[in-house]
Amino acid sequence: MNKKELKRFKVALEQKRDSIINAGKKAHWENMEDTRRGDFVDQASDDNEVHVNLRLLQIDAKLLRAIEAAIERIENRTYGTCTICEEDISVARLQAVPWSSVCIACKEKKTV
Repeated sequence: MNKKELKRFKVALEQKRDSIINAGKKAHWENMEDTRRGDFVDQASDDNEVHVNLRLLQIDAKLLRAIEAAIERIENRTYGTCTICEEDISVARLQAVPWSSVCIACKEKKTV
């Protein structure tokens, strides 16, 4: 992979990282209020919303870790190489999932 492609992937990863960080600052908790108002049904509904928001934050955190790891691989010049079989990851896969650390064959083996 040439320097121009690596730079393009790094910019895309940084933009994705920044958008997740900026969205996470306000989206998940912006409209949350005291969950102890109303009857038991209202409280249960509010509790469920808190759990959903926590799960969304966990997903965002996991994606941010994957993005940071991909940026680190770019800086270490190992980006685009599968961390399992050490073969090249296809450019099409990296375009679809730029934070991917494994090739499609290894990913399919992991999910089976």
